[in-house]
Amino acid sequence: MSEVWIQPTGGALGADVHGVDLSKPVSEGAFERIARAWSDHLVLRFSGQRIDDRMLMRFSARFGELDRVPVAAANFDRTDSGLEKDAQDWVTVISSVVKDGKPVGGLGSYELVWHTGMSYNLLPPRASLLYALEVPSDGGNTGFLNMYTAYETLPSELKRAVEGRTCIHDSSRNSAGELRKGFQRTLDVRRTPGAVHPLVRLHPVSKRKALFLGRRPGAYVHGLPVEESEALLDAVWAHATQHHFAWYQKWRAGDLVIWDNRCVMHRRDAFDESLRRLMHRTQIVGEPVVAG
Repeated sequence: MSEVWIQPTGGALGADVHGVDLSKPVSEGAFERIARAWSDHLVLRFSGQRIDDRMLMRFSARFGELDRVPVAAANFDRTDSGLEKDAQDWVTVISSVVKDGKPVGGLGSYELVWHTGMSYNLLPPRASLLYALEVPSDGGNTGFLNMYTAYETLPSELKRAVEGRTCIHDSSRNSAGELRKGFQRTLDVRRTPGAVHPLVRLHPVSKRKALFLGRRPGAYVHGLPVEESEALLDAVWAHATQHHFAWYQKWRAGDLVIWDNRCVMHRRDAFDESLRRLMHRTQIVGEPVVAG
């Protein structure tokens, strides 16, 4: 294998990793270089890869214990998804493909709003890896936000306001804002279902503080009147989602992207529903969220 080298995107986060063929085992030295780059840049892109699910799972497991596919994602008919049988418990299909009137994967072609992946769980994933099998010619780009920088640049009054506060991360709606099956609409945000996490978390590896926001709808800051919670969250979200904290991935088939779910939020542009977009995703089991 040729020498690994890292090329930063020049944006608020993200870097390309060159000199790695993920269809083959990655040496300890190469992986140490990749792990350092991931810590530095938060999002890494490996372009031009040709891997199967077994290879995807093998590389993903270098970052920690593989997380199981979410229950909702396992309910799709995945027969036209390219998913290998041995991977069904560990690889989620993200797809706009429809077969016989039924989707073969989740999240379709619509816009996905800024969110932290599965933060409504007590142990949100530490990392997500997304591999592109088929991509549309236009649209479907994925945006990433640097939540370290978002926290560090908070105006002093907002930084004081979020210190020591916890927030509900809504489990009733998906990242498109749709109500999940089995949930009812909650009119009082104080009763929103989902895990409660600190608004500022301490990264277990870098020891840096990052804003930790789930999804804006349904969120509630504990201990505040609803009106004050809404105003605080509106201000924090408006700051955190500014364009200069973001970098966008324009997908090509063969791209594998990994992001650190502990300090990165993401979203997706909508695209033409008649176009095929097929991705396979793994996730890594996370740690308890510690307040920063």
